[in-house]
Amino acid sequence: MSSASDPLAALAGLPGVADSVDSVRKAVDRVYGHRVMRRRSGEITSEAALRGARGSAALSGADWALEEVRRRTDFGAEAEALTVGAALRLTAEAGQLLSIWRQSPLRVLARLHLVAVGSTAEGDVVGRPRLAGEPVAEPLVEAPLPGADEVAGRLDGLSRIVIAGGSAPALVTAAVVHGELLALRPFASYNGLVARAAERIVLINSGLDPKAICPAEVGHAEQGTEAYLAAFEGYLSGTAEGVAAWIGHCGRAIELGVRESTAVCEALQRGAA
Repeated sequence: MSSASDPLAALAGLPGVADSVDSVRKAVDRVYGHRVMRRRSGEITSEAALRGARGSAALSGADWALEEVRRRTDFGAEAEALTVGAALRLTAEAGQLLSIWRQSPLRVLARLHLVAVGSTAEGDVVGRPRLAGEPVAEPLVEAPLPGADEVAGRLDGLSRIVIAGGSAPALVTAAVVHGELLALRPFASYNGLVARAAERIVLINSGLDPKAICPAEVGHAEQGTEAYLAAFEGYLSGTAEGVAAWIGHCGRAIELGVRESTAVCEALQRGAA
């Protein structure tokens, strides 16, 4: 990533990105203008959190039906249940970390990993970037794993960019935060879940989605794991076309999340939910 004072702003000028930013903004504005939002926004937020957690877990290999996620209270030792439980905890925790994100994003990331791991403690690898030689459990992402020194340097660079702020659209910042964390896989486990939770935090904290009703995780899952990983390969390539494609993919994910919440609004309006 560039060392310029506002390196993300330049990404907004990549081919197609401005159109994605505009399309996302219009979609978000439409759902925020829905008449149900004036009276029942809290219900939409809660439902979006549940559906977002389900979508994020699906991308980490635990593709459960929504009603199964809704009814379950035990997320014990079985691998998929642990993943779903971690996703639910992260979605709930994200809203508690908004005030810290702009001051100390690395502290937030450490907290997210700790919350994801929960009671399945992994000793001293919890809540800190991995050291040289430490393994990473992220079976669905097969990209080469950066070394610990590179991880530390890029995390520091990402942190400085977040703290500095800048003029980049929320979609661009969220996509880069998501992509960098998925590329680095800085923790021993649950990196995909943490990356998507960080994307959620950026979208809320930026003011694009302050009520957390536009779950990008839903859209990422709806587009499918194959498309998600293909778009991520574009980000990893570092080319203008690849990075723009990743940003566009993230934009489409937000729009699909908007569509999901719009359907919830309409169901509530009909009295069916």
